[in-house]
Amino acid sequence: MAGQEQGQLAWNCRRGMKELDLMLRRYLDERWSIASADEKAVFEAFLELPDPVIAGYLLGGAESNDPEVQGLVEALRAGPPRGAGRAA
Repeated sequence: MAGQEQGQLAWNCRRGMKELDLMLRRYLDERWSIASADEKAVFEAFLELPDPVIAGYLLGGAESNDPEVQGLVEALRAGPPRGAGRAA
């Protein structure tokens, strides 16, 4: 799945649960362009997980034993990088 175009990834971010859709799409829109190749590969693999597993990580507080996946989960939970988004 490595090297997928961003449009296909955007489609794969659609999970049918608004909260997940927003978190995954925000990552794609705001972090994808600055992510390392390894982080991109982890995100692409993460999108292959079943929806209940992704929901458990992002909404249920589950943690992964894989440090790369856990790092991605923490980035997804944290939201946009500091300084991103609209000014208050």
